[in-house]
Amino acid sequence: MVGKVGVGGTAPVVVQSMTNTDTADDLATAMQVAELHRAGSELVRITVNTREAAAAVPKIHERLLAMNLDVPLIGDFHFNGHKLLAEHPACAEALAKLRINPGNVGKGAKRDEQFAQLIEFACKFQKPVRIGVNWGSLDQALLARVMDENAKRKEPGDAIEIMREAMVTSALESAARAEELGLSRDAIVLSCKVSGVQDLIAIYRELSLRGDHALHLGLTEAGMGSKGIVASTAGLAVLLQEGIGDTIRISLTPEPGGSRAREVIVAQEILQTLGLRAFTPMVVACPGCGRTSSSTFQELARDIQDYVREQMPEWKLSHAGVEDMTLAVMGCVVNGPGESKHANIGISLPGTGEEPVAPVYVDGERATTLRGENIAAEFRAIIDDYVARKYPKKNA
Repeated sequence: MVGKVGVGGTAPVVVQSMTNTDTADDLATAMQVAELHRAGSELVRITVNTREAAAAVPKIHERLLAMNLDVPLIGDFHFNGHKLLAEHPACAEALAKLRINPGNVGKGAKRDEQFAQLIEFACKFQKPVRIGVNWGSLDQALLARVMDENAKRKEPGDAIEIMREAMVTSALESAARAEELGLSRDAIVLSCKVSGVQDLIAIYRELSLRGDHALHLGLTEAGMGSKGIVASTAGLAVLLQEGIGDTIRISLTPEPGGSRAREVIVAQEILQTLGLRAFTPMVVACPGCGRTSSSTFQELARDIQDYVREQMPEWKLSHAGVEDMTLAVMGCVVNGPGESKHANIGISLPGTGEEPVAPVYVDGERATTLRGENIAAEFRAIIDDYVARKYPKKNA
């Protein structure tokens, strides 16, 4: 259990994200956490890399509470986490979870000691821990050991197999050590972050076979734009379909000046498309063809998709089940009426050469016909009326 968000077991797969602000700037970080949370991020990770950042964490938590947002914060620690938590215990208290990388907690003899210190802080403050292995920062001593063991086999594996085995071994051995130090198994989440889709799938399949810890999924650097979205979807969809994974993060590189919340929307859409969770009404829209030379249906589909996302923060508080609603915005008579009838609410716009009217279907029945310049506004009004009737206000 992370704050009020359950992770692992029979709990639904949880969406999380990460800020890219300077954590020492508590106002900017709190505002970005709020943005991510309102977009649907159920857990938000923040970097804790300096004394100033550690000192800012309680202030960030207080700012969020002042906005009436109880957002579980995950502290991301590398290299000096043991020192920061010792100097700033209020930081540990304000966090809902710690994330540590076994490849970055220390070198040589200091590694075990500093790892133990971090786990002891987690036990003292009763915080769960994500043990996050990353292929860019593997424990070199462990990697050398795995390579030696591989060399002694009758049929040694190749470099890729060694890397995968080293990552799985690092995660499982670190988890076992954390349990020896007193951290309960249900307070441990494991991750093994790589950039390759096939590596991701192979590693997490192996992790799921060799242990029963909660697993956090995601590529370590998915990339920018469509590349990052496609790579993340390709890898996570396979694992999620196999029942592997308890939390996910889509590590998209944002466009310059772009919203960090894009990664949250992509994570939600992956889960909703797979039928694992519902976050917001789904809008079905046709791709267009020679019958749809007008851009009207494209503009309406975009308008309606943006509208329901804007409304969801309010709707989800007052209208139970509205996230399951389906909408269809179709561009011509070929599939338009049929798709519209399958949705809770659908509209079939006129294609090229068709009569300039737009029939609207509600729960499979033709309800009205729209025409003229105000179709978008009138269609939004139909949606609002349906939500009010179909999903009565909570506690009404």
